[in-house]
Amino acid sequence: MKGIRRLAQQLDISIGTVSRALNGKSDVSEQTRQRVLEAASAMGYVPNQAGRALRKGSTGVVGFMMQTGSHITGEGDVFFMSVFDGVQTVFARHQLDLVALLCSSEEDPDAYMQRVVARGFADALIISATKRHDQRITFLAERKIPFIALGRSLTDAGQPWLDLDFEGMAQVGVSRLIAKGHRRIGIFAPFDDINLGFITIESYRQTLGAHGIEFDPDMIFRAHPSERGGHQMGQRIAAMPPEKRPTGFVLTNEVMSVGLYRGLRDSGLIPGKDIAVIGRDSPHAHYLNPKLTCFRLSLRDLGITLAESLLATMPAYAHLYPLGIVRKVVPLELVEGDSDGDNI
Repeated sequence: MKGIRRLAQQLDISIGTVSRALNGKSDVSEQTRQRVLEAASAMGYVPNQAGRALRKGSTGVVGFMMQTGSHITGEGDVFFMSVFDGVQTVFARHQLDLVALLCSSEEDPDAYMQRVVARGFADALIISATKRHDQRITFLAERKIPFIALGRSLTDAGQPWLDLDFEGMAQVGVSRLIAKGHRRIGIFAPFDDINLGFITIESYRQTLGAHGIEFDPDMIFRAHPSERGGHQMGQRIAAMPPEKRPTGFVLTNEVMSVGLYRGLRDSGLIPGKDIAVIGRDSPHAHYLNPKLTCFRLSLRDLGITLAESLLATMPAYAHLYPLGIVRKVVPLELVEGDSDGDNI
């Protein structure tokens, strides 16, 4: 309170007026608010955030839970950092701060989530890597903690979610390769029970069936979603007998194309010639040769939509974002390159 008292004495206004001005209350004139903010800046005054949080019953923090580990994020994450930029762009409008909650790949995500909630340092949460059945969703919904999921799940508590169009990537990618004469088409799926793997495989299976092609479980290639996983997958493909290996491949992960290219080349196969590849766009993929045919979306825009959809469920911000409960599949654009040639 000492800082506020000094400001009030210097400006010759009440302590209550200074406090309301610093907290953005509507009953303070804009002229007075600017006087207080300028004086606070000149004095170097920084509010006691812990005290403010106790008084307001909020922290001004939103947590974004993601899993870490070299087999998950590889040599560096490009997906989440771009999404974070969009999320914080929205939060900055309201003086909210995004905090990354890093769950080790060796820790149970359900236990991690329970610990985070018990500490109570975030007003709302964003969860990612949603599982087929995800107990985090039930846990947060029962405790009435505002949250949004980046990813779908069969666990449904009426929560808002955004997810990428994995069905569309599989359907469009496989259909494009079939049109180019490919019949043995491989596709990536993660090792674990992340829901996107189930969604992708089901769409892949249905697309093959629609074209009269029998589903072959050996064409499902499971790996960690990293550059290393892509490299190992390329070597695994090359080790298959020529008559058994896929002639085309669809990748729904943004970082694996670089590893897959290298794995194929190290084994004597040329991407785009010996095996057609359709992947996801990323900054690293721009340097691939041949140019990658890929699915593209703005990750920053995804982050903006994610943040606005979360705020739409929070009483303090819902009037600013009258979106209701957002449950949306985000489409991706196919950008043609030279990596998915005809099967000759």
